[in-house]
Amino acid sequence: MLNRFARVLPIVHWLKDYNGGTFVSDSLAAVIVTLMLVPQALAYALLAGLPAEVGLYASMIPLVVYALFGTSATLAVGPVAVASLMTASALGGIAQAGSPEYVGAALVLAALSGLILFAMGVLRLGFLANFLSHPVISGFVTASGILIAGSQIGHILGIQGGGHNLLEMGRGLWQQIAAINPVTLVIGGGVLVYLYLCRRFLKPALVAIGLSERLADLSSKAAPVSAVIVTTAAAWFWDLGEAGVKLVGEVPSGLPSISLPPLDPAIWSTLLPAAVLISLVGFVESVSVAQTLAAKRRQRIDPNAELIALGLANVGAGVGGGSPVSGGFSRSVVNFEAGAQTPVAGALTALGIAIATLTMTGLLAYLPKATLAATIIIAISTLIDFSAIRRTLSYSKADGAAMLATIVLTLVHGVELGILVGVGISLGLYLYRTSRPHSAVVGLIPGTEHFRNVSRHDVRTDDATIILRVDESLYFANARYLEDTVLELVSARPRLKNLVLACQAVNDIDASALESLEAIDKRLAEADITLHLAEVKGPVMDRLRRTEFCRELRGSIFLSTYEAWRTLVNATPAKAKEKPVTQGG
Repeated sequence: MLNRFARVLPIVHWLKDYNGGTFVSDSLAAVIVTLMLVPQALAYALLAGLPAEVGLYASMIPLVVYALFGTSATLAVGPVAVASLMTASALGGIAQAGSPEYVGAALVLAALSGLILFAMGVLRLGFLANFLSHPVISGFVTASGILIAGSQIGHILGIQGGGHNLLEMGRGLWQQIAAINPVTLVIGGGVLVYLYLCRRFLKPALVAIGLSERLADLSSKAAPVSAVIVTTAAAWFWDLGEAGVKLVGEVPSGLPSISLPPLDPAIWSTLLPAAVLISLVGFVESVSVAQTLAAKRRQRIDPNAELIALGLANVGAGVGGGSPVSGGFSRSVVNFEAGAQTPVAGALTALGIAIATLTMTGLLAYLPKATLAATIIIAISTLIDFSAIRRTLSYSKADGAAMLATIVLTLVHGVELGILVGVGISLGLYLYRTSRPHSAVVGLIPGTEHFRNVSRHDVRTDDATIILRVDESLYFANARYLEDTVLELVSARPRLKNLVLACQAVNDIDASALESLEAIDKRLAEADITLHLAEVKGPVMDRLRRTEFCRELRGSIFLSTYEAWRTLVNATPAKAKEKPVTQGG
């Protein structure tokens, strides 16, 4: 009974052995993540074009919901940079940034993303995220990081930024270059340099003076908190708002109200494509982080359960005044390193955010937006990985091309087109590669039962028998290519009597490929050549037995390639005509 309940609410599993020591560990991690999340929540709301309080609201209910339904002990859910950028891009053409209509559309986007993720989890469609190849995701994240940094330069300079791609952002900044606010530039540039130096040098310096490596690392990651405190105090003391420094302004005190997002069908249908992309990207990012951290503790996560948990968390954001959320890499790592033991740490973090919202909003009104912009730029700097382009191109030109196309289109046209084209190129490359499957004529390595490519190894071959190893599952896209490959081999070998298809790499044969095998058998028979199969896998063999192909096949189905060689090459002609149909391996 308890196990069945734990499948619905995984937190039950964590609470079985919960004790005071675990609570202390979770509480400490929650305090550290809360300190980190407050400025990030405000910054990502700014990035998404939303009022500051929306970022705080998105850090409450979603965290509690994920704590109940998530399977990761340390994944820190909340607003993240890429989702915020995609939110701004999706809502830019619907309403004015920051307006009530804009906020309402953000709630719809969060709820819609949550429903999509939840439905995928219920239907166990987590595998769909596999269509987002790693080069495409890496390229998209790199380009998104550049766009995010570009979108924040205006706040650093004290001018109005804008634009959904790098060209628009650059044009807007150039047109307003004369309006740069020197005070804002000093604050933004100073915080930028300070955070960079802290990230680069603070940890080694603290370790050098005797602080433990763990505490030194956490201290360096908490540097944005000190930047927020100092610049907020400075803006209040010197009344920098009067000097043209843009401040966060009044942040409503209090907890979010629970209400349904706008139910206008036109808005829901308009935002559906963006919600699908945000859902998939957020899920891939979250699961990647969760699996990485879980592996360090020899734990495991359930991707389909994660879909449900993230879906419900986003629905919680939609009804609780927040924007789309997912698992954040930097916060999750901090949560892990701070010693979080269970998802209870996430619920305690939500409590910390609630307390901050109730008690600190008056002070946050004096927080310079340039400080938040600098925080965002430093936070996303780890997303930009130009070296991955070189590594990918050196390993696979096709994957490198997909990565470069994703980066260029994301920068030039925006996030939606960039990732859609990247996915399209990845699928196209996959179909192209599998439509031209690698195959090789193989021969026997002397003194062994192993077969290798005749072009790469010194092997035994036979003029009357050819063994063709097929290195791909057979389906509609490559069935005709296999026919052409076989016929080309046959035409070049007038003494050929037997053709063996070695199928150890064939995991599936669909109906189109089955028809091609039947056609190959008939054409070879007309040329007085016998078709044989070897090493057919059990599930594939089970399906073949239900067809006429096995009964009409003139040749044999051998258990191993060596058995086919021994029977067809070494046996007498009479024995070679035997047709043993063996069990699939």
